[in-house]
Amino acid sequence: MKVLVWNENRHEKKNPEVSGIYPEGIHGAIKKFLTEAGHDVTTATLDEVNHGLSDDLLNQTDVLIWWGHLAHDEVEDEWVEKIQQRVLEGMGLLVLHSGHFSKIFKSLMGTTCDLKWREADDRERLWVVDPAHPIVSGLGSYIELEKEEMYGEHFDIPTPDELVFISWFEGGEVFRSGATYKRGRGKVFYFRPGHETYPTYHNEKVQTVIKNAVNWLNVTDAHQPDYGNSKAIESISKKG
Repeated sequence: MKVLVWNENRHEKKNPEVSGIYPEGIHGAIKKFLTEAGHDVTTATLDEVNHGLSDDLLNQTDVLIWWGHLAHDEVEDEWVEKIQQRVLEGMGLLVLHSGHFSKIFKSLMGTTCDLKWREADDRERLWVVDPAHPIVSGLGSYIELEKEEMYGEHFDIPTPDELVFISWFEGGEVFRSGATYKRGRGKVFYFRPGHETYPTYHNEKVQTVIKNAVNWLNVTDAHQPDYGNSKAIESISKKG
């Protein structure tokens, strides 16, 4: 499977704490465990030419993973439109953490995707609410993270096709932390945890979710339906 991990890669350049946790960037950390799982993984970052993207690269990508935070508005609309078209054609999209405010996620959702938030080292417990879903295979009842940024309801997203996780935070809030959608022939999964100043993507259970999600998001039969004017497949008798 060909996986593209896109990361804004700004925090890693600005904040020594983040670069200490992710010396090869968040994209590098995700690439490492997905490569170990047997996938063909490419990375791209915001400040590369064309944000590291190309038509050929997108056309070859089975699943795109997206992490952004500081510079959503700097992503050129041309590439947002091309990514959206690829999702409609059958490419999977995994949106992580603050990617909820990315242009591509908001475009696919059609809502503000706004929420409450707090940085206060809250403990987070992500409860599995769909234990039969392939994304939670091998997890057990919940994932516990010692410290994370809090996201709280109301989360302004459409009603998910499937709700996979609900988070509880030490400060009392809850949040829909794992939500799936179908868009065209493609699938979308939003997965909440992953604030840059915490080692969340080094957590084995979080890695399991991402690996499971990549497998689930991969559409193996994205046949192009027929649209437009159509000839009859049966004989039509003359009326009158």
